[in-house]
Amino acid sequence: MSLIRPRPIAPQAVAALQQAGYTPLQARIYAARGIADPQELEHELSRLLPFTLLKNATAMAARLADAIAAGQRLLIVGDYDADGATATTLGMKGLAAFGAVVDFIVPNRFEYGYGLTPEIVDLARAKAPDVIITVDNGIASLAGVRHAQAHGIEVLITDHHLPGDELPPALIVNPNQPGCTFPSKNLAGVGVMFYVLMALRAELRQRGVYANGQQAEPNLAQWLDLVALGTVADVVKLDANNRILVEQGLKRMRAGRACTGIMALFAAAGRYHGRASCFDLGFTLGPRLNAAGRLDDMSFGINTLLATDEGQALQQAKALDQLNRARREIEQGMREEAERALLAVDVADRYSLCLYQPDWHQGVIGIVASRVKDQFHRPTLVFADGGVDGVVCDEIKGSGRSIPGLHLRDALDLVSKRQPQLIRKFGGHAMAAGLTIAKADYAAFAAAFEDVCRELLDESQLTRVIETDGELPADALQIATAEQLDRQVWGQGFPAPVFQGRFRVVEQRIVGEKHSKLKLSSPEGMVLDAMRFNYAEPIPRDIQAVYKIAVNEFRGERHLQLQLEYCEAV
Repeated sequence: MSLIRPRPIAPQAVAALQQAGYTPLQARIYAARGIADPQELEHELSRLLPFTLLKNATAMAARLADAIAAGQRLLIVGDYDADGATATTLGMKGLAAFGAVVDFIVPNRFEYGYGLTPEIVDLARAKAPDVIITVDNGIASLAGVRHAQAHGIEVLITDHHLPGDELPPALIVNPNQPGCTFPSKNLAGVGVMFYVLMALRAELRQRGVYANGQQAEPNLAQWLDLVALGTVADVVKLDANNRILVEQGLKRMRAGRACTGIMALFAAAGRYHGRASCFDLGFTLGPRLNAAGRLDDMSFGINTLLATDEGQALQQAKALDQLNRARREIEQGMREEAERALLAVDVADRYSLCLYQPDWHQGVIGIVASRVKDQFHRPTLVFADGGVDGVVCDEIKGSGRSIPGLHLRDALDLVSKRQPQLIRKFGGHAMAAGLTIAKADYAAFAAAFEDVCRELLDESQLTRVIETDGELPADALQIATAEQLDRQVWGQGFPAPVFQGRFRVVEQRIVGEKHSKLKLSSPEGMVLDAMRFNYAEPIPRDIQAVYKIAVNEFRGERHLQLQLEYCEAV
């Protein structure tokens, strides 16, 4: 069971929003997300926080401008998720447009792991760079930075992950580094790179590069589609600044002005770019791009985003679609095995869940951790063997997801401080983290992690609380409402509206072997189509439901559909 309750709302905020012209429903929804000033909902680029507030952005811009002027070779070292891929692509396109000689490499997660390691530096040396620029990684790469410097390679770090106790000896742009007063700590890696490019453009302007008109000044807005995709896919908090970046990127997609690779991803997924939404970015395009890093090599995903030929881009996007289908099959099998393993565990008596099987796929453990966490509402870590291509390895790699109330990286840090021998390396955020431990230490680590979770969580936090936007008036149950809501920017920290209500189930059947297709009757007598995805159990006749409203398009016809997030008998 879950606790269902409406989100708290400040009446004065509702009044201010209505006075500004928002409908009562919009005002209620926005006020429930902490919006008190209507200006927070204005998404013009002029409202972006200035790059001058981001520590070292101006200094890094000056260094990059010097490198461009001197014709130095720049090499971007990316990351293997959608944020890293979009940040790498943005760096490639942006720096090249400013006149840089630039190339990239991205680590294969199965061979090299995460971040700028000494092994990655050795790989990079083959390209003879003068400067390495990390994107979406580097804040914890002490050994890698020193190894690069020992070989005469300068390192510039752009990252957004939380720092450890010691910073690498390099110029760093990261809103979460000590001493950075940038008001938004929630920039994704691609957002940090966008800010570096803003600073670089200002530096080149100041140097008079564009004064005589011989060199065209790049329009940074042309790359906001990449920023939007990486920001939503990385599930960073959509604060006011990030919402501006995402809204502007979505506008470009809807207008058909996204890059060739993103347009191809829409086509391969069978989605219409003209109605692009945050759902598309987080659940359609993002997973297809991520599939390259999870199962193959993210270089393929980056090259899709860099493609300029429509035919080539579509061919590559279709290949990513096939990889994503394979990822879903692997994930389904791992989830079923995880659920069977948990049958022997008294989950109700646990404050955390750790799962490990030797044959699980390293690239999918994070998704499985997320699904298990959602199902049981416990901080969850899922491990797989760390070997590559069947090579026996004494390490296992874990990926974790957390629940409100437990900062996952801090919890791992506490385990590491108490028992330094248990965790070989770790990093991440409040809600997601990764780590490497010795296979022989799995049981000891699981026990230590459970102890920390018991200290940091209280029992009430183990009950999932579903916050809703209350009941939706009957006259709002229409396609126009769904379309209006779908076009807004929703995501982590600014969740899409969900409503609660009582219904009678008048018809139900299973479709696609695992989804429930329903017809529901409302108290007002309306009969509504509904779906509950990934749920094939019988649903009671009378239910209290938590749902989203959506538009179901089938054979050219569009109908209102409720998407049930949760339901219980009443």
